[in-house]
Amino acid sequence: MSHKTSKILVPTDFTKVADVAMNHAMTVAQHTGAEVYLLHVVPKQSEADEARDKLAVEVERAKQWNKDVPVHKLVRVGSIFDDIGDAASEIAADLIIMGTHGMRGMQFITGSRALRVITSSDVPFVVVQERAIKEGGYDSIVVPLDLHKETRQKLTLVADMAKTFNSKVHLITPKEDDEFLHKQLLNSIKFAHQYLGERGIEHDTTIAEEDSNDFVTAVVKHAVKVDADLITIMNLSQGNIFGVLGIPYEQEVLTNAAQIPVMCMNPRETGVGGGWTMQG
Repeated sequence: MSHKTSKILVPTDFTKVADVAMNHAMTVAQHTGAEVYLLHVVPKQSEADEARDKLAVEVERAKQWNKDVPVHKLVRVGSIFDDIGDAASEIAADLIIMGTHGMRGMQFITGSRALRVITSSDVPFVVVQERAIKEGGYDSIVVPLDLHKETRQKLTLVADMAKTFNSKVHLITPKEDDEFLHKQLLNSIKFAHQYLGERGIEHDTTIAEEDSNDFVTAVVKHAVKVDADLITIMNLSQGNIFGVLGIPYEQEVLTNAAQIPVMCMNPRETGVGGGWTMQG
């Protein structure tokens, strides 16, 4: 399996956060040899030509970050909910990087609606706010560990990302007083240590002071403490990112006050396989 991603899709509405998403995409592409596709969705065919003109300007601006990364423009007529996933399938994208305007911003990319966009595609999403990516990419990655087998799929993607950027991975689990659940979490930690260790990825583990009811707060707090560049989460149980460990806090995570980008992925039906690397 290659550690190079081939195509990154960036939905844009020509706002500042979309600009930040483009900045992230160009940096990731620089490190991975990817091509970047800028997508704008319009509700009517009559608006398509204007959108193409705007995208042409964005392509030139993207080239100012890195002239060596190929950048393409895509215009689709329809709904943002459907067309991001459709466009990703059409170009065989390996990663989608999307900006969010926070709690009060554009509704289609906040809260449960963000999950609706994310779940429309099998491709992992990186959701960013107004925090630019470091020149070295995602050097520090926080990974919440839960009690689901899908955690193993998440580690596949995390390992690929960490290999690409020579990142340190920070694992975190909630405090769990129930002996059975505590033992399961320890097994998850053991598996993660072995998996990352075998791949030569630097990592550490923290058991949060908070229990599962306040785990989202613990994750964001820890991410700030370790100066994380990325938090990785798995979308489970009908939009409940943290699965059995909590109720749906996706909006709180995706729009965290520290503006740390969040990588969100959907579990695959079979195997351990990850999605953001080029297959074959």
